[in-house]
Amino acid sequence: MALTGVVWELFGTLGRGPLPGGTTTDVVVHFFSYFTILSNILVGVTCLLLLVDPRRDGRVFRVARLDALLCIAVTGIVYNTVLAGLQELSAAGLVTNLLLHQAGPLLAVLGWLVVGPRPRIDAATIWWSVVAPLAWIVYVFAQGAFTRWYPYPFMDVTEIGYPQAFLNTGVVAVVFLLLAAALGWVDRRLPPAPASPPVRG
Repeated sequence: MALTGVVWELFGTLGRGPLPGGTTTDVVVHFFSYFTILSNILVGVTCLLLLVDPRRDGRVFRVARLDALLCIAVTGIVYNTVLAGLQELSAAGLVTNLLLHQAGPLLAVLGWLVVGPRPRIDAATIWWSVVAPLAWIVYVFAQGAFTRWYPYPFMDVTEIGYPQAFLNTGVVAVVFLLLAAALGWVDRRLPPAPASPPVRG
């Protein structure tokens, strides 16, 4: 579902074409700069890997899986509490919006609760999971300083200034960390899934 939504949205975005003065390359770069898109790709890839091997494990995969869950959860929370309704959506847009911002996040978290894999979330995994979102934040503000383009209104320095943009982003970062701690707590208390021991590698 996650990858389906990404592909559908990509075709729709390319079909609308670049903004005046922009290029198709700009469209593609901007598309893959959205946290929503990256989150859904990460969910799709980690789920496909688990489909091939439900007992897959290892430090890198643990971090990727936790990042997928955290990022897609943050995507759903931020969109539905802050961004929903800011744009008028077409019929196709409503479908991709449902896949990327509502059904996708909900099913990703529910899937983890039901099938795991667990236990996988230790303190080191939580701390390493912060690296990718921090890198994305640095990228957004760095490229925005040159292009004056920001993927989300709450980060748009050209409209709200650096102090407010940093404050808004900081709030989202705190939500991310709280969710990470919550998932770690749940991970330690739910029964192992799958039931057989994990195979590292």
